[in-house]
Amino acid sequence: MRIAAIAGAALIALGLSAASVQAQKLEKSRVTLGVGGKALLYYLPLTIAEQKGYFKEQGLEVEIQDFAGGARSLQALVGGSVDMVTGAYEHTIRMQARSQDIRAVLELGRFPGISVMVKKGVKWDSPSDFKGLMVGVTAPGSSTNMLVQFAMSKAGLAPNAASYVGIGSSASALAAMQKGEIQALSHLEPVTSFLERSGEVRVVIDTRTEAGTRELFGGSNPAAVLYLRGEFIRDNPNTVQAATNALYKALVWLKTAKPEDIAGAVPQNYLLGDRELYMLAARNSLASYSQTGIVPMEGMQSTLAMLQKFEQSLQNVKIDLNTTFVDTFAKKAAATIK
Repeated sequence: MRIAAIAGAALIALGLSAASVQAQKLEKSRVTLGVGGKALLYYLPLTIAEQKGYFKEQGLEVEIQDFAGGARSLQALVGGSVDMVTGAYEHTIRMQARSQDIRAVLELGRFPGISVMVKKGVKWDSPSDFKGLMVGVTAPGSSTNMLVQFAMSKAGLAPNAASYVGIGSSASALAAMQKGEIQALSHLEPVTSFLERSGEVRVVIDTRTEAGTRELFGGSNPAAVLYLRGEFIRDNPNTVQAATNALYKALVWLKTAKPEDIAGAVPQNYLLGDRELYMLAARNSLASYSQTGIVPMEGMQSTLAMLQKFEQSLQNVKIDLNTTFVDTFAKKAAATIK
């Protein structure tokens, strides 16, 4: 396939560029980064890099645009209104199928961290019971939407067997469940811990842990990554390396961080008025962050298998997974940041 050949050649060029730049002048010192629900613990490495000043250490001035879900961040990248995105890895695969050159350069989360909850009193014994339910997701087409569709597909249901409502993040998700506007919710921390403690929901699918992730997917499944347009990576390798370094340093910090350290580092409005509960959510999330910054091939294959379950456009298209993740930037960050 022509796109795979072009992407493969570009990957070699990208690798050489990333390996050869060392403390060189940034091509672009001011960048715009899109994210879908920044306050969610799914994106904690981004917040840590911002709050700890790691981007500034790298000479970067980063304007963060927070969208109501990962699908909208992707749209902004494709449309050119942002330079880079922290979002779900699966978008790189979906865009390759559409002949869009979008690549990840750093893994932030090694497990999805998504929980699917049903409201107390709603009958649910297996994924087949999603049929006919109103399911809240961060945004239609986002990773929270795709995960519940994948669970349904394993039960033999079509993606449209349930209805999906985009409800954004945190406060709006809590309100939608509490008001009874939705019967099920596919979401992230700290929303999961807040609703769990209230007794209003029960978690029926849990990918905050390796065990829960493997139970659903049959293997690992990468979550948030830093991804960009291939053209931007080629034209701005020093800038991409700087952004990768900053986020990798945040991952290193998280390896030894305690929940109270995290609560003290994030903006106060992230706590939703309950510091102790936020710390519980942080504790539940710590295992999900990447230890290496690199997406393993097993995870790439697992993600592709998930998407092919319910995405018609991916069922007869050859995907070159090696071109969805450029590992040279993460490797260089790991060699220089301890």
